Amino acid sequence: MKHLLRFLAVATVLIFSVHAQGVVTAIHGTITKLDSGTKTMVVKTKDGTEHSVHFVDKTAVFGADKTAAGAKDAFKGLSEGSDVVVHYTVKGADQTATEVDKVGKDGLKSMDGTVDKVGKDGKTVVVKSADGTEHSFDVAGRDSADTAKDIGKGADKTGKVTVYYTEQGGKKVVHFFEKL
Repeated sequence: MKHLLRFLAVATVLIFSVHAQGVVTAIHGTITKLDSGTKTMVVKTKDGTEHSVHFVDKTAVFGADKTAAGAKDAFKGLSEGSDVVVHYTVKGADQTATEVDKVGKDGLKSMDGTVDKVGKDGKTVVVKSADGTEHSFDVAGRDSADTAKDIGKGADKTGKVTVYYTEQGGKKVVHFFEKL
């Protein structure tokens, strides 16, 4: 019986630690350094924090110049000075990019506003812009859906946000929310 309880305790700890490592976090900032040898980039956020994030072959990049030369390099067309949103996971002290979205021309668009409504499942959100116009968005990715649900639950619902989105098939799709 003692061995069974020990096994269950160890199994529970392992399951929770594996689950916690799969959590995706996102940051918005500027690429200040790229190192193709170590496949890392440094992203500096507005508050001055620098994040060293690793690239892997599976890292998806959206909105970067995907010319023949750019598509073959480790950073898939991104460059120093690029304004990006980086979605990453943490394992130990390592941050590994799962997705990098370039902000601006040919990349993510942005809009400031106030979250007005959040769908029950967090998959849809309505944001009211400064001029009073309501914009409906689908929400991409689990981390963005979780953020939408959190905003819908609390006082943050009346807070200002910047919504980073793409337009796909006639729909606006949110990739990242940033609280202002």
